[in-house]
Amino acid sequence: MKRVFLLLPFLLVLAGCKPKADEVKIGVSAPLTGDISALGQSTRNAITLVQEECAAGIPLGGKQVKVRFLVEDDENKPEATATVFQKLISQDRVVAIIGSQSSKCSNAGAPIAEAARIPQVTPWSTNPNVTRGRKFIFRACFIDPFQGRVVAQFAIGKLKARTAAVVYDVASDYNKGIAEVFRDEFTRLGGKLVGYETYNTKDTDFSAQLTKIKGANPEVLFLPNYFNEVPLQAQQARKLGLTATLLGGDGWDNPELVKLGGAVMDGAYFSNHYSPDADSPVAKEFIAKYTARFKAVPDAAAALTYDSARLVLRAIGAAGKADPRAIRDALAATSGFQGVTGAISFAGSGDPVKGAVIIRIEKGRFVFDSAVNP
Repeated sequence: MKRVFLLLPFLLVLAGCKPKADEVKIGVSAPLTGDISALGQSTRNAITLVQEECAAGIPLGGKQVKVRFLVEDDENKPEATATVFQKLISQDRVVAIIGSQSSKCSNAGAPIAEAARIPQVTPWSTNPNVTRGRKFIFRACFIDPFQGRVVAQFAIGKLKARTAAVVYDVASDYNKGIAEVFRDEFTRLGGKLVGYETYNTKDTDFSAQLTKIKGANPEVLFLPNYFNEVPLQAQQARKLGLTATLLGGDGWDNPELVKLGGAVMDGAYFSNHYSPDADSPVAKEFIAKYTARFKAVPDAAAALTYDSARLVLRAIGAAGKADPRAIRDALAATSGFQGVTGAISFAGSGDPVKGAVIIRIEKGRFVFDSAVNP
């Protein structure tokens, strides 16, 4: 009842709101400031590329229609994300929203988009709850249960590890979800979990958890946390004498990981949505354009944002009109879309059917190791 009550004024504002026919507005919710602002910059860069690519407009209703992306800062905070979504929908009258990047923010925005019947495509939010039970919410990335299984299977199958430990942020939907799946899959495959420790967001001293784990001497240490946290955790682990192979998830994918972590990150592995070594035509073109324009190799957040924006534009074209309900239906019917991060299809939910890659860190570089498909 509380949620309905809070959304009611917002829904009443929407009554009578119709987008202008001569311009299509697409909202973008991104962490331009805050603890993962580097991903916000990747988001902005990718959107800039798409905006430039459709500068002449898109064919719609027999004429070229201008497309405008409205990028708003959600600060990587759920409450700020809710405000951004309400503004984009009720004030800016967007026909679709791209974002946000983190699961906790997408979990805050998704109920608002769903209630307003505005399609949302999150590039990088992998927590299952984001799309669960909703018809207007989609994502371009795989979900945590798949990712957690991939890393556990890699540890058992390729690294031949039989013991593992985990340290994760218990306050984050993303970290907690992937940690739980890894734990369950690793033990299901015959491995033994010898440490399962938690911390809270913004903690900087992990010595108590790591000292406890050091005594169990695991072969792998899974850190399903963000790129801005992992370097300190890895350095403290090595300082304590932990020699376990470090493993992570897609939250590692940002150049800051190796800039902050240095040599201690070499030899680590993480699951990801794509590799800069990808050789598909669409990936090669995107990587070349992005690198030339921004003097940086695109990370997964940039690649997934680019795919998300193109998915929305493709859906608008397939719908033949800038109507949110028709765009939603066209998104749901997506099959075999060739994105930078691989082929994307939706089969009855907002979660795409797509694969993952394993990245190895060598001398500060992210190197393709292997691919895993569902």
